Amino acid sequence: MKKILPLFSYIFHPLFISLYAAVFYFWSFQDFYNATEIYVTLIQVTILTLLIPISLFYLLITLGKVDSFMIPNLQQRRIPLLVNCILLYLLTEKSITLDRAPELFYFYFGALLSTLLAFIGLLLKKKISLHMIGISALSVFLFFLSLLSQNLGIEIVAFFLASIGFVASSRLSMRAHSISELIWGFLAGVLPQIALFFWQL
Repeated sequence: MKKILPLFSYIFHPLFISLYAAVFYFWSFQDFYNATEIYVTLIQVTILTLLIPISLFYLLITLGKVDSFMIPNLQQRRIPLLVNCILLYLLTEKSITLDRAPELFYFYFGALLSTLLAFIGLLLKKKISLHMIGISALSVFLFFLSLLSQNLGIEIVAFFLASIGFVASSRLSMRAHSISELIWGFLAGVLPQIALFFWQL
């Protein structure tokens, strides 16, 4: 089991969460969008939330500013978190707008708030698990999607909810976080998503 647990840290790396959310969203509401809209939007999400951050990571690693993609050092998180805030802002302003995809807009806006909370924690010398922010926010989002759409099965939601525990265990087994850091990450991921879901009702 100890050999399997680290896989969850890679499969549910924060870099992939935004793309997962977009894929499940368009799967749930595929009847409301044409294929071109879906593909173009997924490409935009991939560029802004995956390709640009990966390129930045490689640049920072080359410059010696970051040790690895997991960013274990507290001070090394500043630039990636700030860049992530900017990219999420651009995503909600230019691509996933409120009128085009409201539920997905609120997910990314919630992700922006979660990232800001992580950055504030950083300024307070508090390390917050970005993995827990990602998987918990995604799980809550998928739960709400299942309530709004009949296309997302309960099995998928149950798997992602269970994955919160697997990711937490993975981070503990890798000694990347303490229990309190995981709890703070869970709260920072879940609370904005819940608040914004009820805000849009």
